[in-house]
Amino acid sequence: MHATGRPHRAGRSRAPDRRRYPGFVERSALTDPVFPDLNGASVFITGGGSGIGAALTEGFLRQGARVAFVGRSDYRAFADQIGLSTGNPPLFLRADITDTDAQKAAIAAAAEAHGPVRILVNNAANDQRHATEDVTPDFWDAMMAVNLKAYFFAAQAVVPGMRASGGGAIVNFSSISYMMGNSGYPVYTAANSGINGMTRSLAREFGPDRIRVNALAPGWVLTQAQRDKWATPEALAAHMDRQCLKQHLAPRDVVAATLFLASDASRMMTGQALVVDGGVAVTG
Repeated sequence: MHATGRPHRAGRSRAPDRRRYPGFVERSALTDPVFPDLNGASVFITGGGSGIGAALTEGFLRQGARVAFVGRSDYRAFADQIGLSTGNPPLFLRADITDTDAQKAAIAAAAEAHGPVRILVNNAANDQRHATEDVTPDFWDAMMAVNLKAYFFAAQAVVPGMRASGGGAIVNFSSISYMMGNSGYPVYTAANSGINGMTRSLAREFGPDRIRVNALAPGWVLTQAQRDKWATPEALAAHMDRQCLKQHLAPRDVVAATLFLASDASRMMTGQALVVDGGVAVTG
């Protein structure tokens, strides 16, 4: 396992610093959905320590799930803080998901701690901007490793446990970028389109085992990273002009949809791509 330390089980710490972790979900007992079947479920999330991933980790923890998440950076402080905030400490495993053996070792550690993974959320991605003329074979391989290859091998690793325990759910994060034919990151959009095709094939292959595989395609979710890198006033205005709903997406908008796809509420949905984008890519 490509790890710099032992798996980290969060303990008590100070209250969460929401300036540092802006992906937190502001939970309201009156408006946030509750999925009872997620209580106690073994969940594995890639990239679960920052941005949308941090919001996903919190969202599943608040459902009572037993969450393990993997990240390349050190997210022990986040794990401590979110464990205190939710009263349900997650298991942080530090590893590079582009190292297939490391990712499989992390999934095995999660299964040992929480039981076979019942829900896999392939969330980690890299949407680095690039021009077609500048792409090298090494850059292509690196982008595909994180944006597509890691998804496939994570699914491969959890399927035996899901099959043995009677089923499970896999949620593969894509984006609307390939649907819109966006320019500026062609390798990323190619990987996203590949995620959609892979999702359909896995759904067909493992449906008889009661393993559901769906994709979730967010629009432009304004995480702190997006604000820092790409969200210029001009870009935001142009994007908003294309949205039907005139409000920018926040991580919480994606969390609810992920919980739905992971839960029995969507028990007869598989092989689908659920779009959460405020109505940019209207489908059907």
